[in-house]
Amino acid sequence: MYKLAIVGFGVVGQGLAEILLEHRERLKKEHGFEYSVVAVSDFVKGAAYDPKGLDLAKLLALAKENGISQYPGAKTGWNAIDTIVKSNADVVVEATYTDIKTAEPAYSHFKAALNSGKHLVTTNKGPTALFFREVAALAKSKKVQFRYEGTVMSGTPALNLVALCLAGNEIREIRGIVNGTTNFILTNMEKRKSYADALKEAQDLGFAEAVPDADVEGFDAMAKVVILAKAVMGADLKVADVDRTGITRITLDDINNAKAEGKRWKLIGRVAREGGAVRASVRPEKLDVADPLAGVGGATNALTFSTDLIRNVTIIGPGAGKIETGYSILVDLLAINRTAPAARPAAPKKPAPKKTAKKAAKRMKKIRKRAKKAGR
Repeated sequence: MYKLAIVGFGVVGQGLAEILLEHRERLKKEHGFEYSVVAVSDFVKGAAYDPKGLDLAKLLALAKENGISQYPGAKTGWNAIDTIVKSNADVVVEATYTDIKTAEPAYSHFKAALNSGKHLVTTNKGPTALFFREVAALAKSKKVQFRYEGTVMSGTPALNLVALCLAGNEIREIRGIVNGTTNFILTNMEKRKSYADALKEAQDLGFAEAVPDADVEGFDAMAKVVILAKAVMGADLKVADVDRTGITRITLDDINNAKAEGKRWKLIGRVAREGGAVRASVRPEKLDVADPLAGVGGATNALTFSTDLIRNVTIIGPGAGKIETGYSILVDLLAINRTAPAARPAAPKKPAPKKTAKKAAKRMKKIRKRAKKAGR
């Protein structure tokens, strides 16, 4: 049974909790995955720890009411680092907010988890983009796993697709829509809404923050292409190396002119091998309507992988959402469950068959005979 500590109990952490609560029996039956959430820590909602396990239904209720620190009978008052280091968890789920400039406080959480010898599962783009090599090397040195499927397309399996289904291919280029907010805005502008009106609708629906720069200026997409460059292509790419332009200068005239040409504007993140180097960019591009990415509307994400053996493969799916991102964590937990057998109880050894005294006596008689002949 895996003991989980969840650091960050906002939308994503609660999404994971809801999935685990609802599907406990199916996960055990179909995947042999058993779990106990022993600790939860959130900067706003507080923290709770019980080495024997916390009740997820109670945690979810408290998160919506007085806060996790009101959990009866649990150890409370720990900060995130205490929760990671002092709890008896063997897997840390890090789902705090992303800071693409400093990667904190998540980077400190990453290091604390791995240095404690605990597997790390995250949806946090900050440290994954900025310090991917350092984190991966630390995990390897501690003989634990670092998994991050949810950092690129939420629950849509972009990274696992490459690792499993596209194994054996050389990935020559990855391009796609990796920010649902900007795609929602551009889709609405095709319906004759101004940029300002389309942005306001995205904010009203919760797709965009009050200060939307991370999305509309391309910073979120930039972090994702850096992760793809490092994780898929092994490139030592920095965020400053990405040619980044957002969508704030796209006008209705631009949208209409593209439509007249049989094209659509999309904010495209791109990573490509060029000679011996890997280049990355995030910028608005006019795509021909026949391009699979051109038909992806709304807050949906999509990536096209260009390979040497099977040419182009496009995957389309949600790039955000409570359950969708919570699911990305579940995928990584199941991967750990499959590939880290030392953390699971060993199968009981079958008892040696009992041998009767009669059989033992016969065997000894044969041994003595052979010994007697050998001594002649």
